[in-house]
Amino acid sequence: MLAVHFGAGNIGRGFIGGLLSEAGYQVCFVDVNSEIVDLLNEKKSYRVVLVSDQSEEKLVNNVRAINSIKDPDDVIEAIVNADLITTAVGPTILPIISGLMADGLKKRVEKTNKRLNIIACENMIDGSEFLKKNVYEKITEEEKNQFDLNFAFPNAAVDRIVPNQINEDKLIVHVEPFYEWVIDQSMMLGEVPKIEGVTYVNDLRPYIERKLFTVNTGHAVAAYIGYQTGLETIKDAMEHPKVLTAVEGTLKETGDVLIRKYDFDYDNHVKYITKIIGRFTNPYINDEIPRVARGPLRKLGHDDRLVSPAIQYYDYVKAEPVHLANAIVAALKYDFRQDDEALELQKKIKELSYEKTLNEVCGLKEDHPLFELILSKLH
Repeated sequence: MLAVHFGAGNIGRGFIGGLLSEAGYQVCFVDVNSEIVDLLNEKKSYRVVLVSDQSEEKLVNNVRAINSIKDPDDVIEAIVNADLITTAVGPTILPIISGLMADGLKKRVEKTNKRLNIIACENMIDGSEFLKKNVYEKITEEEKNQFDLNFAFPNAAVDRIVPNQINEDKLIVHVEPFYEWVIDQSMMLGEVPKIEGVTYVNDLRPYIERKLFTVNTGHAVAAYIGYQTGLETIKDAMEHPKVLTAVEGTLKETGDVLIRKYDFDYDNHVKYITKIIGRFTNPYINDEIPRVARGPLRKLGHDDRLVSPAIQYYDYVKAEPVHLANAIVAALKYDFRQDDEALELQKKIKELSYEKTLNEVCGLKEDHPLFELILSKLH
């Protein structure tokens, strides 16, 4: 069995590629990093270290790689022969790879009618559908009808902390032991892949929002409040009483939304929050705050980890999301000079005002109570 995976970075190798290899797939990574591609083709394997007190190490075998810039025809051929396609490239790269993917799928339908699932394993809501939209923009109406019969783009939710790292062995990846990969089975075509560790569900939305509003929201709060407190790492932030209180308070608010919206069991969700906070305090994963905080324009978006649960708090809890509002304020003040989005955000605020930035970046209207709550904390 062949799995073609776009993205040979730390998430691709340390999470998705590792599980696919364990499931019996030959994993063909597609990437633009010549050094990583060449090393994968030379070694045919790499190591994944689970960082914890036990520090377990796994060897991932049966892998190869293709440089999509140097050898696009080889990528197309791999797509033709694939039994599964996955990605872990980041939301902004999905449109870039969609052209080559479209070319590969067009050639595939000329040679076989074997069904294929294409799963975007990205830190975003409806990532596979977003990829499909970009692929379909590059084909004709007739081809769309043919693609619909042969290809599915099931959405997925993925969760694993892979810290920023520099290793002497360029292929080794250090990851946390915890992971979650949930796939919407209702969107799939053909036989469901047997991958140990994957959970298949018929409604992905609760799992996506649970992860986004707990893991991503909590991480963002630790980063933005931690930055405003003058701290350098997530570990430092989680050890600081002010930041820890902010994270716990925020996840209580997002938890209240999730429990009411999806009827999650209260005790189980409290345990989930406790587990997530424990992951943030893992002493073996010490992310720098600027890495976790990067991209504040995206993270302050209307449907993302801070604004969306704050809006929904009004709808489901009928109260003010004080902790979420504090986190949004901290994110609006994020001004790290090596972060292009942070600089752009501060430029918008200076040129447009906070009010117009809340309109443009957060998608908030003046008559929404969250708008006024945030402004009251800014002025």
